[in-house]
Amino acid sequence: MSRENPLWGAPRIRAELRLLGYEVAKSTVARYMVRRRGNPSPGWKTFLANHAHEIAACDFFVVPTATIRLLYCFVVLSHDRRRLLHFNVTSNPTARWTAQQLTEAFPFDEAPRCLLRDNDAIYGQVFQQRVAALGMEDRTTTPGCPWQNPYVERLVGSVRRECLDHVIILGEDHLRRVLKEFFAYYNGRRAHQGLDGDTPLSREPEPPDGGPVVATPVLGGLHHSYSRRAA
Repeated sequence: MSRENPLWGAPRIRAELRLLGYEVAKSTVARYMVRRRGNPSPGWKTFLANHAHEIAACDFFVVPTATIRLLYCFVVLSHDRRRLLHFNVTSNPTARWTAQQLTEAFPFDEAPRCLLRDNDAIYGQVFQQRVAALGMEDRTTTPGCPWQNPYVERLVGSVRRECLDHVIILGEDHLRRVLKEFFAYYNGRRAHQGLDGDTPLSREPEPPDGGPVVATPVLGGLHHSYSRRAA
């Protein structure tokens, strides 16, 4: 109980044990409590877990083309279901362009409470003003600590490992088409371990009597989507 509830003191734990049928002295409880240093307030990971439904995260990643040209992809991810909300590609990212992407990501007063991002200089004054105008709280990670924005970092890693590492990108339009197909698969068909095997858009299990299993190729057969179809 002490390990699982860092805000509980000996009296609270003793009372909980008593309700479970264990009569233990407060001094005994205090003797076996976990010793902690500093403030016992929940850590950053706990904050992210407790407020997942109120947080969206954004990030940039760079994609080289066949002609050694660098393209920049901007993504916005919902923490609650790990759902990709919006993406776009540009060869010349600016704060104004990035701010416009937020407007497109949250077009109908759907902005969450917090927007989590890193400290890249691209998020300038225009971007910060757009965040405030959408009613979001701008939360930045500590420099050099990408683990503080884990869900979007995991998304970027998945995009590279499962898509871009296997495709030669010819240009901006080509990258946009490739990512559009991958993200449709990512949101609707790809099972996520962090969602207990479900998909971000939630995918209902199909009963065995629903018909034979049919495989649909994704990205030219790099992945496949499986479903049952009536004969």
